[in-house]
Amino acid sequence: MKDSAIIVSGGMDSITLLYDHHDDIALAISFNYGSNHNSRELPFASLHCQRLNIPHITIDLDFMHRYFESSLLQGADAIPEGHYEDSNMLSTVVPFRNGIMLSIAVGIAESHGLRRVFIANHGGDHAIYPDCRRQFIDAMTAATQAGTYAKVEIAAPYTDISKADIARIGKRIGIDYAETWSCYKGGDTHCGKCGTCVERIEALRDAGITDTTPYAL
Repeated sequence: MKDSAIIVSGGMDSITLLYDHHDDIALAISFNYGSNHNSRELPFASLHCQRLNIPHITIDLDFMHRYFESSLLQGADAIPEGHYEDSNMLSTVVPFRNGIMLSIAVGIAESHGLRRVFIANHGGDHAIYPDCRRQFIDAMTAATQAGTYAKVEIAAPYTDISKADIARIGKRIGIDYAETWSCYKGGDTHCGKCGTCVERIEALRDAGITDTTPYAL
């Protein structure tokens, strides 16, 4: 019996999680918060949900674009180039983004009689994103279980593994990662230079996957 919702962006991690646990997922939830790459990610989220016959909804969070400070919300030119571990990538943090999305997703889950919400944060996010770390996930799970009659829990199975490990899961499942989006600049093709592009290239390489993604290098 399907008892879970999932937050799905259209990127490598959430699409892998979608396929990895599709037997449990009754509803997929995407968020349009005005990031540079939302318009490139969301069609992939819709595509994969249609293939798996999973109902999919998109929630508009335009207030984040208007009131939050992050280079992720300020256009392609604001996105720094380099590795995730570089200090300049701190500008891409959208404050408490996962907390906001999880809160909404948990409310929707309980409204639909679901007891769990999947999210695809992973170990490589920890360097700069505090709302991707184990401490945050544990605290949010405690809050959502305390704050819902259904005791909805947060399921974050990739929290302690790398993006390459996620890619290995996708390789086993048979996911075509060309049908996912990573680039924070959100152009016509992946830039190949921003933190998410660099991480994507490294993960696919380390997982032994031929990368067919077009890059504007």
